[in-house]
Amino acid sequence: MGAAREERWSLLWATVAAFILAVDASFVEDLDDSFKENRKDDIWLVDFYAPWCGHCKKLEPVWNEVGKEMGSTGSPVKVGKMDATSYSSIASEFGVRGYPTIKLLKGDLAYNYRGPRTKEDIIEFANRVAGPIIRPLPSQQMFEHVQKRHHVFFLYVGGESPLKEKYIEVASELIVYTYFFSALEEVFPENVTLPEMPAVLVFKDGTYFVYDEYEDGDLSSWINRERFQGYLHVDGFTLYELGDTGKLVVIAIIDDRNVSVEHTRLKSVVQDVARNYRDHFHRSG
Repeated sequence: MGAAREERWSLLWATVAAFILAVDASFVEDLDDSFKENRKDDIWLVDFYAPWCGHCKKLEPVWNEVGKEMGSTGSPVKVGKMDATSYSSIASEFGVRGYPTIKLLKGDLAYNYRGPRTKEDIIEFANRVAGPIIRPLPSQQMFEHVQKRHHVFFLYVGGESPLKEKYIEVASELIVYTYFFSALEEVFPENVTLPEMPAVLVFKDGTYFVYDEYEDGDLSSWINRERFQGYLHVDGFTLYELGDTGKLVVIAIIDDRNVSVEHTRLKSVVQDVARNYRDHFHRSG
């Protein structure tokens, strides 16, 4: 009797699990060759996969969760997946070179996702890129809200100018990594001072830095360097991107599960160095 009951419960749970997976998957549309023409009026987040790809199979349950959350929250972003081996010509047109490839398709633009393959990171990317390239901050309250919500963000202040045109151009490319805002000078707290206007600033690590064309060179390169916090946890994606910036990177190998006094002290020392010397190194390294 006990064995039979256990078998029935196992079968029941397997059925429930299969049902949950089916519900989650229902928010993800299977795309075919009609997608190329039908997609133009919508914003799409697409997983280009290969059926034999192990990484693609690992992503599938995460992708179903992404689709479920985006669909249930009323997001304007539609979530789909395409077998890139069956529709190789379409995948090739979108620049798919490996599997899985995640892209957000918005009008004529295709944005690649290169971050960790977690539900939270993918959804954050989709919501950021699907929105306006430059988001206005109309009040000090909104500015303070953004400061609390984002570890790093960039801000343009001033009227129409060549610098603003360049800022928009760079934001259009680097929106895949970070947030870009614009504001009037009045929305800043009293501790924010600008040497001149217009200006581009980065807010991070509890402070801010102002872009200086003479000291910092090309705006795109400066933003690409400054989009990282001074002290952060790195994974394979982040470490690779840090290497591309040309910045000097100090890596501390720390086990967060180790709560020994020596380990905790080492972590504290690394954080203190990153904080106390950020003004010295944020330009030169």
